[in-house]
Amino acid sequence: MKDAEFAGLSLEGRFDLAYNAAHALCLAALRRRGYRSTNRYIVFQLLPHTLGLGPEVWRVLAKCHDVRNLGEYEGDFNVDERLVADLIAACRKVAERLESLPPL
Repeated sequence: MKDAEFAGLSLEGRFDLAYNAAHALCLAALRRRGYRSTNRYIVFQLLPHTLGLGPEVWRVLAKCHDVRNLGEYEGDFNVDERLVADLIAACRKVAERLESLPPL
C-alpha cells in the first residue's frame, strides 16, 4: 500500500494495518532465528535480540500492543495521530532492519 492510500484510511484503520504489519515483521525476525511464539507481545520484547533494535522501537510496539488489546477485549480503542505516526515509524525501522539482514 502506498503512503497516499494509507493516509486516506481512518486513524483506526492505519493503526490496525501498521500494528499487524509490525507484528508480522517481528514474528518473521523471531522465526528467522529459529524460534516460535504464540504470545504476540514477546515478538516485540525480543527485538533487541532478533534485530538489534533498542527500546525506542520495541517500547512503541509494546504500547501499541496494549492499546490494541484494550480495543479488542475491552472496547476501549484510544489512538491518536502521534501514536499512529510513532507506530508507523517503528514498523519502518523493523522492516528496514529485517531487509538489511543477509540471506539465510
